[in-house]
Amino acid sequence: MRVLLVLAHPLANSFAASIAVKAKTTLEKNGHSVDLLDLYKEGFDPCLSERERRGYFDVPYDTTAVDGIVARLKAADGLILVFPQWWFNFPAILKGFFDRVFAPGVAFDHEQSGGRILPRLTNIKLFWALTTTGSPWWIAKLYMGNPVRRLLKRGIAAFCAKDVQFRMISLHDMDRVTGKQREAHLARIEKAIGRI
Repeated sequence: MRVLLVLAHPLANSFAASIAVKAKTTLEKNGHSVDLLDLYKEGFDPCLSERERRGYFDVPYDTTAVDGIVARLKAADGLILVFPQWWFNFPAILKGFFDRVFAPGVAFDHEQSGGRILPRLTNIKLFWALTTTGSPWWIAKLYMGNPVRRLLKRGIAAFCAKDVQFRMISLHDMDRVTGKQREAHLARIEKAIGRI
């Protein structure tokens, strides 16, 4: 399987970076090829431009500014996102990745009669998110309703890919976890990814 592994964290020594390394090495050890897209390191601009927004319903939609990343997404069989949840949402750079790369003609088509969008990422069979939250699990899940999971699973994955295997693995209460808990979480990720 060819996996596009997207890292969205500004610090090279972050726990998210450690998760990405663990995911990459585990996938490669099991014979998968991995394309690591470190959004910060590669200088990805998350801002949807005026030209991109004005042309959103043009056919074909102009993806020139992100063609390189679009090609990498289209070449993948699986997509794994690694990111922290800030304010119960994606980091801005990851939101911009969805806004600019998951574009019409790439991730979906607008239905001619309006309303629905039709999935185009038929190449993506696996869509995982490896994430952390600063809040305890019960705040993210019970109080906030797990907004990131809902957006990824019901929105982005379901609208853009057909019959995709979705999974989200989270480490909650990140601001207070111990080194031992971090190691246990990395082991959990290694075990889960080892089954791919």
